[in-house]
Amino acid sequence: MKFMKLGSRPDTFYTAEAVRSVSSEVSSDLIIQVKGSRYLLHKFPLLSKCLRLQRLCSESPESSQHQIVQLPDFPGGIEAFELCAKFCYGITITLSAYNIVAARCAAEYLQMTEDVEKGNLIYKLEVFLNSCVLNGWKDSIVTLQSTKAFPLWSEDIGITSRCIEAIASKVLTQPSKIGLSHSQSRRVRDDVSCNGAESQRHKPASKLWWAEDMAELGIDLYWRTMVAIKSNGKVASNLIGDALKIYAARWLPNISRPRNANNEEASDSDSDSENETNSKHRLLLESIVSLLPADKGAVSCSFLLKLLKAANILNASSSSKMELARRVGLQLEEATVNDLLIPSFSNANDTLYDVNLVMTILEQFKLQGQSPPTSPPRSKLGFERRRSRSAENIDMEFQESRRSSSASHSSKLKVAKVVDGYLQQIASDVNLPLSKFIALAESIPDFARHDHDDLYRAIDIYLKAHPELTKSERKRLCRTLDCKKLSVEACMHAAQNELLPLRVVVQVLFFEQARAAMAGGKVTELPRNIKALLASHDIDPSRSTAALSTTTSIAAEDQWSVSGLKSPKSKLSTLRMKLAEDDLEEHDLQSNGTGRASKFKAIRALPTRPRRMFSKLLSINRSAGEKN
Repeated sequence: MKFMKLGSRPDTFYTAEAVRSVSSEVSSDLIIQVKGSRYLLHKFPLLSKCLRLQRLCSESPESSQHQIVQLPDFPGGIEAFELCAKFCYGITITLSAYNIVAARCAAEYLQMTEDVEKGNLIYKLEVFLNSCVLNGWKDSIVTLQSTKAFPLWSEDIGITSRCIEAIASKVLTQPSKIGLSHSQSRRVRDDVSCNGAESQRHKPASKLWWAEDMAELGIDLYWRTMVAIKSNGKVASNLIGDALKIYAARWLPNISRPRNANNEEASDSDSDSENETNSKHRLLLESIVSLLPADKGAVSCSFLLKLLKAANILNASSSSKMELARRVGLQLEEATVNDLLIPSFSNANDTLYDVNLVMTILEQFKLQGQSPPTSPPRSKLGFERRRSRSAENIDMEFQESRRSSSASHSSKLKVAKVVDGYLQQIASDVNLPLSKFIALAESIPDFARHDHDDLYRAIDIYLKAHPELTKSERKRLCRTLDCKKLSVEACMHAAQNELLPLRVVVQVLFFEQARAAMAGGKVTELPRNIKALLASHDIDPSRSTAALSTTTSIAAEDQWSVSGLKSPKSKLSTLRMKLAEDDLEEHDLQSNGTGRASKFKAIRALPTRPRRMFSKLLSINRSAGEKN
């Protein structure tokens, strides 16, 4: 920390009966009142350096002994006034980054300029500020922080803008060249004079050495400083993102659900205090969002989603939410299921999580550019080869194109896993509309799901949480499910799941047998319950098994298994009852027989064993219908 001393006389100010005075052989003739404090001083040293005091004394009438001057709006208070008064008396004063702003504003107020006297206080303060304070990192930070107490005066004098420029220019400088950082100076005292040298040498720090020091600034000063740093264009965007993350961790607490969202009553004073705090946090968050670098990947997807959660809780502006949603969509493959569980505070619905916001994020993800072609354009293989390009360059571009396409495909696979896991988490919400669940499930293209086990798990959880669904709604829900992509364990559960529509149960049995037939007999043994169920339909139960995939942990009551299920015979009777109750013929086969003929044409085109199995199921359906 650098400092400057002015004056040589000892301090002779003293306090007597609540009045500050100075020891002198000359009697005092001036009373100055500064914010409730009274000073008994002398006109000569003060008026000779302070133009404002000259004007005030000339305008006010003189009393018999003392002339009184009121300074009610003095910047910096009594401490700053006393510094200026001691300078006028030649008493030694010490200036540093901690008090130079207050002294400079006070000197400006008193008009201690060169027009009054050469070498006046303003001139000396400006020399010290420009040549010493603004040349040091920690001094610049402290000085900028101290301008917060005098925002208008600091702006008019230009101290704020000069500090910001000094800090922005030093961000790219090695810390060893500008002295200790402000945070380190709390632990190591390193006071040097203006003309002195640094007392210690320090090891080189990381490129983000400046972020923690700047995190001490208020949001208004921080925002202006970061804008200046970004305008230089020399700081990497990922460093800007890391600095914003440090600042958010410093000033944004773990924001929780507001009291009124939990229907908790609060007093008027508590409510006002909470609203004021939320307003400050909202301003801080929106300012951070406005500072986010434009480059993709400059900040992590997890950090963006944390900001989005906070924006939802604080009821931030819609533009800030949309900007965060857009940025999350650009790198959604990095997200986890927990990241997407954004609490909902909308009055329009009572869902636990903001599904609309996640759907917006998915839309932004799908709006990204199409994957590059997997083969090089014809022009590159033809016309450009005839020019100066070599075949090696074309092959290199082709490989790069394929790598880019592969990365895009990989990201879609990751997003599909995350969305299916998200569906499992929100499916148990009794207030979640069926349309939103289906819209989320259908937002993922079919090729992005290698298997449908996680989707089936989510559908099963939703059916358990919404027993009031009609038969048609259950059919709509299961349309997104591809039975061909279910593992053996999932098929075992689905075939005996009474919550599923009959169509799905039939499809599960049908496609399992079709795959077994196509395997050419080279299959392993199925569990006994499924083998018995298939054998009752004259189906060879031999078939390979696969493991069930999972992406997220589910509560025990939501997990499905095949242990403890009913016996094959009782399950077969349940299947027959469901076949009799279902209106398969009414909805799937047209009354004029056209639909029936087309269905049987499709069946005849199938392999022998699946066709026999499906015909068996239809005959069961007809016989059950005739009995009723």
